[in-house]
Amino acid sequence: MKTPKRLRPLVEDGLIDEVICPLMSGKEADVFVVRCGRDTRCAKVYKDAMKRSFKKAAQYTEGRKVRNSRRARAMEKGSKFGKQQQEEVWQNAEVDALYRLDRAGVRVPQPYGCVDGVLLMELITDEDGDVAPRLNDVTMSAEQAREDHSQIMHDVMRMLCAGLIHGDLSEFNVLVDADGPVIIDLPQAVFAANNNNAQSMLERDVSNMTTYYSMFAPDLKSSRYAQEIWSLYEAGDLNPELELTGQFDVDYDDADVDAVMLEIKAALAEEEERLERIRDADEPEL
Repeated sequence: MKTPKRLRPLVEDGLIDEVICPLMSGKEADVFVVRCGRDTRCAKVYKDAMKRSFKKAAQYTEGRKVRNSRRARAMEKGSKFGKQQQEEVWQNAEVDALYRLDRAGVRVPQPYGCVDGVLLMELITDEDGDVAPRLNDVTMSAEQAREDHSQIMHDVMRMLCAGLIHGDLSEFNVLVDADGPVIIDLPQAVFAANNNNAQSMLERDVSNMTTYYSMFAPDLKSSRYAQEIWSLYEAGDLNPELELTGQFDVDYDDADVDAVMLEIKAALAEEEERLERIRDADEPEL
């Protein structure tokens, strides 16, 4: 195929030998299957900020630190240079998250670097060597759903142990290879310690995944992984080797009615976002 304009510099520099085919097109980036030497990988080409439509970006970037003071001041002023730097920080966030989570034992694609707004990373394949399907395209037995749900919950926990929360985890951001689910799409990953929305984002991630897997194993609806994980995190008792139970005792003696109503409103908003993701996923790919 004809080499896309954004990938030409990487081809010229020898980082990519051949662009094989487009893999998918989303609102945040276009992804291509590429050949790098003997390896088949994927190249994620981030779209310019003006073409992106990621909602509530401020919630996700809250707490991200920029070490370079000149860059930070430019970003605050919103100058042309500042916008360029903000774009670079957004793109590098996924690269940094992938490296961090890969080291932490979370099942994510192995990253190979980001050059000129193009992220090179491992191509996730199924047992036949074909491109792995997204979770929303997969059906499974109740037993398999419980096993994969448990794996995802432990990966969410390991992410938090590494200081991160995905922030947009759903069946559309998970691939399934021969060994189970692999988490993808992390440019909006948040630092739990520095973001006031961290707990609610963790709860939403867990709720999204539990809602999907419970279609195959309804008993998962009663699990309380988000509360269990967050309570362990707040107590300083979270570690990557923990075996989660999915159980958590809620104290209803001092129920906060206002807080309950806020949770209900948040749940309704999450459901609307889930339906919107489904509508977005139905848009035609490249």
